[in-house]
Amino acid sequence: MDNTLVQRLKDEIDRILPDVAEIRHAIHQIPEIACEEYDTARLIRKTLEPTGVCLLDPFLETDVVAMLQGKQKGKNVTLRADIDALPIKEKTGLAYASKRDGFMHACGHDGHTAMLIGTLLLLSKLSDHFNGSVRFVFQPGEEIVAAGKDLVEKGALLDPQPDAVVALHAWADIEEGVIASKSGVLLAAADFFKIKIEGKGAHGARPENAIDPILTAARVVEALQAVVSRNVSVLDPVVLSVCRICGGTNSNVIPDSVEIEGTTRYLKPELGKKIPAHMERIVKGVCDSMGASYEISYESPYIPTINDPEIVDIGKKVAEQILGPTNWKELEIPSMGGEDFAYYITDYPGAMFRIGMGPASAPLHNALFDFNDNALKNGILFLVSFALEILK
Repeated sequence: MDNTLVQRLKDEIDRILPDVAEIRHAIHQIPEIACEEYDTARLIRKTLEPTGVCLLDPFLETDVVAMLQGKQKGKNVTLRADIDALPIKEKTGLAYASKRDGFMHACGHDGHTAMLIGTLLLLSKLSDHFNGSVRFVFQPGEEIVAAGKDLVEKGALLDPQPDAVVALHAWADIEEGVIASKSGVLLAAADFFKIKIEGKGAHGARPENAIDPILTAARVVEALQAVVSRNVSVLDPVVLSVCRICGGTNSNVIPDSVEIEGTTRYLKPELGKKIPAHMERIVKGVCDSMGASYEISYESPYIPTINDPEIVDIGKKVAEQILGPTNWKELEIPSMGGEDFAYYITDYPGAMFRIGMGPASAPLHNALFDFNDNALKNGILFLVSFALEILK
């Protein structure tokens, strides 16, 4: 882009930035989870309608997909923001804090949505500067249910198919407004398991009459650590965490059953079949030795997020040229977090980028987290400039 256009973009962003921040604050106050984002979707549609952009009928009830056409036919760039919140009680004390007790935007999705709205507001005024189209996807249910997979399967990325797909995600331990990413694997697969151990209850004073599911569960939890330490190469990053144990009703009653829940994370897709097989073998062995029975369920909703090197290179070029060299950070290692954005870039070239919230930011998924409004400008400028770079 020439300097005149870049300056025009910066001036336009400065003009709309107060409104974009106000939109973010409004979304922050009405957090909704896992495909229940009806109020959020209405707010987004109401905000976008005056632009004249084409708003598609929902694919999953609470999604909003908008199409913006350039002056002639050409490539398509798809930009995605997630709109859902988390079941966390907010403790920020902000004037615009959550009005819904027990729910909050603790992962920055209010900021992602606001940045994408700002990007649409700008690009809608620049349609004479590019050919092709830009698709804006405001996606529900990224947390908990991985609704991105369903949205892609419903055809949200068809007609036209994208030449590049990009998402921008808040990140707490990166300097304010800095764009960061890496080629290849950026985020891990995220699987979830639930194990129910069935024993035989008894009085706590007569344990010899019981098949103790609590003792069995304790041995299962300890034995599961062998999945990573003894069944997977030390060169392959894998995490297995037991995060919930539930059993019993009183201090002197051995219960009939215990539930164990947790998550596994890995970077190589082929480990997705090996890990649950190792887990079941271990659980069966422990339960058999204790005389207990078990049921195990294992779900794999989040696949590894693997960035396209060419798209990352374009993002780096845009960040360094438009935002300045100090506003790009090359990431060295992946994160073991998961993202359903992975499904957008399984069949299409794309990448997820991070935007820094600054060193003072609380971590993601924390009751004190709040998206940094000072990062909105760089985020919008990056998304607008990336789209124009692809479509120029």
